[in-house]
Amino acid sequence: MSNAYGLPKKYSQHLHYLLIYHLCFSVFFTWYILQFGGDSQGYWRFTMQQVLIRGDVFWWRYFGTSTTFVLWMTYIPSQIIGLSYLTGNLIFGALGFIGIRYVFIMTAVNFPQNHAIMNIRLFPLVFYFPNLHFWTAGVGKDSIAFWGIAWFLFALQSYNTKWWQGLVALFFVYMTRPHMGQALIASASVAILFSTEIRREYKYILGVVTFGVSIYLSDSTLEFLKLEEFSIVEMETLANKTAGLLASGKSGIDVSSNSFPLRIFTYMFRPLFIDAHNTMAFLSSCENAVYLYLSFYIYRNWSPEALRDMPVFLKAGMVVFIPTLLAFANSLGNLGAIMRMKNMTMIYFLLFCFWLISYQKERRLRKTLLRCKTLKSMHIKLSPLPKGNEVHQY
Repeated sequence: MSNAYGLPKKYSQHLHYLLIYHLCFSVFFTWYILQFGGDSQGYWRFTMQQVLIRGDVFWWRYFGTSTTFVLWMTYIPSQIIGLSYLTGNLIFGALGFIGIRYVFIMTAVNFPQNHAIMNIRLFPLVFYFPNLHFWTAGVGKDSIAFWGIAWFLFALQSYNTKWWQGLVALFFVYMTRPHMGQALIASASVAILFSTEIRREYKYILGVVTFGVSIYLSDSTLEFLKLEEFSIVEMETLANKTAGLLASGKSGIDVSSNSFPLRIFTYMFRPLFIDAHNTMAFLSSCENAVYLYLSFYIYRNWSPEALRDMPVFLKAGMVVFIPTLLAFANSLGNLGAIMRMKNMTMIYFLLFCFWLISYQKERRLRKTLLRCKTLKSMHIKLSPLPKGNEVHQY
């Protein structure tokens, strides 16, 4: 894929490093779950108490949404072939890495400039963040959802040849987490509508298709969420109920009494260093510090042109990120749950900040080059730029 998309050799090497790095996290994930417990073992060893299958056990009896779908996916490798739990984590970790690879390639191809923090390039550094790899390195919904969302956005970016891949990816996301599948197809509709890259005739066709699929899936999504309708009152009731259930344990936070801005801050930027209670929480705190730092660049670099020229995949990713942010910020009161759930979409917020910086650097570069060309045509001698101001492109 690196050769197909014309990536430099150094980025191909980074993909190899990321694969090894990610599979090491699969081994660490196995050790962590065996030591501290988690639903992941239940998915592989079929000890999930939430799912009770009566009568003869048959593979297709597990087919359904959410937990049952993960059991359906693991039935053959774990129950029939008898693969070990470590092998299962390596298989699901491979899916997570494929999702990371999709986002990596789209970033390398579509972003015009890089950016450095303390002389460290933001790309490809952001793809080495531990939290991105940990939750996508093992058996569970998180690996499937992240892989499916990234695959869907990758197909949307190349809609004219990969539209069918988008449908397959949507199937996996919706079956794993129906509410995320609903958000994904709705985001595609909005991104297509406001995209300048998609031809007008394709806009109408894709817009109608995505809107129709969204309406078709809405009934089953409401049934999964146990709601009567998509309304603010119903969603707030569900959020308050979920917040009460999750605000427990060592990393519990009672968000029900917090103001709405504080809930948003908790979801996006916590745990901070004062909240870190274990190694993963500390590493997540380091990542959140970067998120918080880059968020201050939004106001400085925002412009209508930057939003207009944003790649389709990032537009759709941000449209997915915003409603999930509003929903989960109101419902999640446990730092562990927050780190897991925001892992599906937080990378797109980070890339959004990165895009604004990259876009404005490119515009400034073009203005400088245009000015230099104008002065050169006027036979005005220019002194060379100092080495510290060299522009580093992909």
